[in-house]
Amino acid sequence: MDSLSGIVTFVQAAERLSFVAAGRALGISASAVGKNIAKLEESVGVRLFHRTTRRISLTEEGATFYERCRRILDDLRDAEAMLSDATRIPRGRLRVSVPTIGYRFLLPVIPEFRRRYPEIELDIDFNDRLVDVVEDGLDAVIRSGALTDSRLMSRHLGSFRFVLCASPSYLARNGIPQSPRDLETHDCLRFRFPTSGKLQVWQLANAEGSDPFRRPSPLTCNNMEALRAAAISGLGIAYMPDFLARDALDAGLLHTVLGTHLADPGQFSILWPSNRLVSPRLRVFIDHMTQALFREI
Repeated sequence: MDSLSGIVTFVQAAERLSFVAAGRALGISASAVGKNIAKLEESVGVRLFHRTTRRISLTEEGATFYERCRRILDDLRDAEAMLSDATRIPRGRLRVSVPTIGYRFLLPVIPEFRRRYPEIELDIDFNDRLVDVVEDGLDAVIRSGALTDSRLMSRHLGSFRFVLCASPSYLARNGIPQSPRDLETHDCLRFRFPTSGKLQVWQLANAEGSDPFRRPSPLTCNNMEALRAAAISGLGIAYMPDFLARDALDAGLLHTVLGTHLADPGQFSILWPSNRLVSPRLRVFIDHMTQALFREI
């Protein structure tokens, strides 16, 4: 390969799934894009795109090749930025993975971040799957729980706690539990972790000998937002993070129960690859999130 032009053309076409749009972004014709892609396919020895008269799509090999090429170009852009005066103004695309429920605490602080750094393009993947920050080419991830990957650097963002909630109508019908043992006679809504399939354990202090799940649960699901909605609708008592329940509690749609028996805090951290130079855009993102998130806790 004589130059990076073929890779640049390929990445533009893969991101847009259009030779015309890629050509427009590069300032060349769609036919020139097609020729560059054909030369690249001949060079690497595999077909990168499925082509029809109406559309193009990546082959399996093309999708794998795209992820590697995009990372290479991101690294080159980082290197160029570090060697230029442009480092004074953070800019470029920032790819971040956040748990699905994370939009509740993340989105409220994004407007101020955008106001401060308008040239940073945020690409946020709200997903509960266990991503590999390094292999997936992400700049950073926000995750809760223990940190075990030695390839990653991290910074603590803030803490949260779990609460038990139910709607006023449910509590009026079934009574307010006064101890963990009382939960044995209540409808307890369960959360199943989508990645492992395991049911979430309710961490209750002074609950020796009690079983909150003695009765069959009226609802088990793998989405916390659905669990919250089920609790609001009066289906039973749910165990959820306080930041998820906060607006419903403030509006009187949910009430907490057994607050003195809940003492298991959680924490969120931001993680990024330790073997990559921290770009200006990632540095300001880390700093902003550290200062802005979980200030009410």
